[in-house]
Amino acid sequence: MPAKRYEFHTHTIYSDGELLPIELIRRASVLGIGVVAITDHAGAGNIEHVVDGVKKDCKLGEEFEIIAIPGVELTHIPPKKIPGLAKRAKKAGAEIVVIHGETIVEPVPEFTNRYAVESPDVDILAHPGFLSPSDAEKALDNGVFLEITSRKGHSLTNGVVARVATSCRAQLLVNTDAHAPGDLIDYAFARKVALGAGLTDSEADRALHSNPRDLLKRIGYSGSG
Repeated sequence: MPAKRYEFHTHTIYSDGELLPIELIRRASVLGIGVVAITDHAGAGNIEHVVDGVKKDCKLGEEFEIIAIPGVELTHIPPKKIPGLAKRAKKAGAEIVVIHGETIVEPVPEFTNRYAVESPDVDILAHPGFLSPSDAEKALDNGVFLEITSRKGHSLTNGVVARVATSCRAQLLVNTDAHAPGDLIDYAFARKVALGAGLTDSEADRALHSNPRDLLKRIGYSGSG
């Protein structure tokens, strides 16, 4: 039986995605994904709206034998505002808070990575671009997970992220940043993404298995997926 995978970064019509949350959840289930987080883009003006809408569909995930987790991706936030907005997102019911990291293909403010990994309410720093060793070490210290992505453009610095993160044993995840049905990937392809970033077999195993379970434990799930 193919291994189930974990997906912690997706988007729906609540931001710039193409699918309803429940449709994305269903498609993820059919693809063999055991856990999916819906993390639509959010800022100061829409956090509660996004989380409230997504939560309703995530509750239906168990009908498809998948764990569906409501979350947000705080995007292009002034760095000093990240801690407060991340806390607000958790208060609104976001069980996973992702920060839109310093990808090289968008004008993300400098120091976004730093403020993200220092915030106790941030769970994942997505596509962090030219991740610095000091930020990777801070992510390790604070339990913030770093993303290897299959997303076009954002994936251009996967090799840097993998090298810097593994040098200090910061925890990596493989996510899709899915916006459309074709963006979702199965376990076999996710493993290719991990290996293509330069991870060894054992490092890929951690990114695809043990690290996702650690994240689930961090946010209060059993971690079994």
